[in-house]
Amino acid sequence: MDIRLIVAISAGLIFSTTHNLFSAVDPLYQRFQFIEPHLGTLVDLTLYASSEAVANDAAQAAFARIKELNRIFSDYTSDSEASRLCITAGSGARVPVSDELFELLSQSEAISEATGGAFDVTIGPVAKLWRVARRQRRLPPQEPLDTARELVGWTNVQLQQESQTVQLLKRGMQLDFGGIAKGYIAQQTRDVLARCGISRCLVSIAGDICAGDSPPDSDGWKIGIAPLIDPNGPPTYFLRLENCSVSTSGDAFQFVQIDGIRYSHIVNPSSGLGLTYRSSVTVVASDGATADGFATAITVLGVEKGLRVVEPFKDVAALMVLNVEQGLSIHETRNFKEWLIP
Repeated sequence: MDIRLIVAISAGLIFSTTHNLFSAVDPLYQRFQFIEPHLGTLVDLTLYASSEAVANDAAQAAFARIKELNRIFSDYTSDSEASRLCITAGSGARVPVSDELFELLSQSEAISEATGGAFDVTIGPVAKLWRVARRQRRLPPQEPLDTARELVGWTNVQLQQESQTVQLLKRGMQLDFGGIAKGYIAQQTRDVLARCGISRCLVSIAGDICAGDSPPDSDGWKIGIAPLIDPNGPPTYFLRLENCSVSTSGDAFQFVQIDGIRYSHIVNPSSGLGLTYRSSVTVVASDGATADGFATAITVLGVEKGLRVVEPFKDVAALMVLNVEQGLSIHETRNFKEWLIP
């Protein structure tokens, strides 16, 4: 029996593969799929295992890890580790944090530095105002927005490597990992599956995908990039991936129309405003946090600055599609073609 899997991802990625349940190359591998709701979306695991029992145990461990990481990074719950850390902002306290929180803050700092702050996990106060704005369909009031912008600045997060502590310098600072956490969690989930003996796997969390070893009868996972204008339409590009991550950042489904202007859910940390141009950015990188964070930053920076920022990184490739008056404008880094399927 042939099984064809085509899953549309809200942020613009589709993954597609066709395999027999029992691989012709290695009959010990069976293909399994597990889908559960987590992180405000559906998490999709596709994996190859020697038995149903092995697959079930690995999937259970993977979903448990996702719940654990959500309890660390979520800014929607007051008892997450990130939320508890924010309570100490401006107090002068150096707070010991978990390995995971310190690692993701360190990766966030590196991307912020590389992008001149176009990616910034301290965007929380502004992002929360825009969540309300999207629900109410009206712009955030100027005075609260100005106050929130004063609290944004990645250099106000002080990391102490030796003691693994974090100090937030300004009272009222709030962390928001929305532009990087899903990529990091997808990577962590793949690592859990690997520790369970599942190396041939694909983890999909909305627009963030982390690929392990190739399926038994293929030289990579086939990933489709949905078109910008019609995200539910057939893919415009296909990538072949193995042991790397891909993230797409865009506003195809998350935006608000106010006074005739379309505002994205992606906010520019500098201006405090939702982006008003339509774009889709896809980034391939060696790890999930890098792919996710750079996809967010490039979206904010735009074509010229965004692609120039990632060009020095040999393990990062990017594609940006813009909707302009003349039609679609397509731009990519020099190494993006290495991942494309002709």
